[in-house]
Amino acid sequence: MFEQQVTFIYARDLEVSAQFYSEILELSLTLDQGKCKIFEVSPNAFLGVCACNDQRPSNPEGIIITLVSQNVDGWYENLVAKGIEFDTPPSENPAFNIYHCFLRDPDGYQIEIQQFRDPAWPAPLR
Repeated sequence: MFEQQVTFIYARDLEVSAQFYSEILELSLTLDQGKCKIFEVSPNAFLGVCACNDQRPSNPEGIIITLVSQNVDGWYENLVAKGIEFDTPPSENPAFNIYHCFLRDPDGYQIEIQQFRDPAWPAPLR
């Protein structure tokens, strides 16, 4: 088993995206590498937001960043109060036994806030 997980995405404007992830989604900045800022999503999972360049352009198509929470409605209300517009408000998805909503970050990456309702889904480790 791996000890940690990091997903990297690329931003056209690193400061705007970093502000979104720190102030809007309330993720803690774990490591600032200058051209890449790594945020803690949970104790062993991280999201790296890096300045894009010609070799690594921002390309959000086909990517979903899923943030798992037992409080989807609370996150929805919190983010709407901050002026965030959602692609999809909270709703049931019976095919996967989840409750979720969708929004986008400043670069167009799709973000899903999701609650697993399947009892087989493991509880988070603390």
